[in-house]
Amino acid sequence: MTPATSAIFTDAATLKRAEPERFDAAFTGVTQPCPWPKAYGGDLVTQASVAAQRTVEDGKAMHSMHSYFMRPADIGAEVRYEVELLRDGRGYSTRQVRAFQRGKAVYACLASFAAGEPGGEYAAEFPADIPAPETLPCSAEYLADRSAGSMAPGAKAYWSGGRGFDMRHVPGPVYLTVDGAKLPQQAVWIRPFDALRAVDGLTSAQRDVAALAYVCDYTILEPVLRVLGLSWADAGLVTASLDHAMWFHRPGRVDGWLLYAQQAVTAGHGRGLAAGRFFGSDGAHLATVVQEGMIRAIPGGNVSGGRP
Repeated sequence: MTPATSAIFTDAATLKRAEPERFDAAFTGVTQPCPWPKAYGGDLVTQASVAAQRTVEDGKAMHSMHSYFMRPADIGAEVRYEVELLRDGRGYSTRQVRAFQRGKAVYACLASFAAGEPGGEYAAEFPADIPAPETLPCSAEYLADRSAGSMAPGAKAYWSGGRGFDMRHVPGPVYLTVDGAKLPQQAVWIRPFDALRAVDGLTSAQRDVAALAYVCDYTILEPVLRVLGLSWADAGLVTASLDHAMWFHRPGRVDGWLLYAQQAVTAGHGRGLAAGRFFGSDGAHLATVVQEGMIRAIPGGNVSGGRP
């Protein structure tokens, strides 16, 4: 078996400069392998974050990005990111990024950067009564002797070690069934499988921002699935990211365990909204995520399970 590695993230985050065709700067990236019909949405989020970060002067860090997913992107194919430099002020800079594949827009986002200044401090508290990650099974251990539903070929291997990050669920995963109570919240411990590699054009702090942007999309809809009693392997389940917002509150290294505490906000009309908070190994509140996704569950359907 191939050792699990975080290279899938750093490969996704590695962009090449290109001649701009529509705006002020351009980059190209390639979506990474996955066993679903279309590329993982986090590829687009992280690649857009990298493209935006590479156009901003030193001393300003990304503090927010707001995204829309407009079309599915093909796997293993080049995506072109065109960046418009909307504003550069002393304290803040704003970028618009549009992603194109085969000539069609597939994704768009606005990103804002701040130099930072002294001010009052407040942060959400680390959740209580969360078991330590070492006491929980990793995905590979959990899935080793299990099978259920419409688990697509390759999905088990991908969930086990193909996503670049070790993920351990509290109370339990929703890969094959809803493991644990059907509550509107869950938490996921997350850690890269190995040390994150350098990414061309980014500082280590910028790479860590991109890593949070990358990994956040894998599980953010799961609290909605959990409270609805759905699992990824359910026959007829189809999901897709629709829009996404992320705020980066304070810097933090993505080299040890992070806790991703998640909450379902609402579900209805074929959509679900969830919020999540990232906490560092020291308990610091690093980032907040809100995402809406399509959740289509066809009773008795024969469509392969949605992708996390």
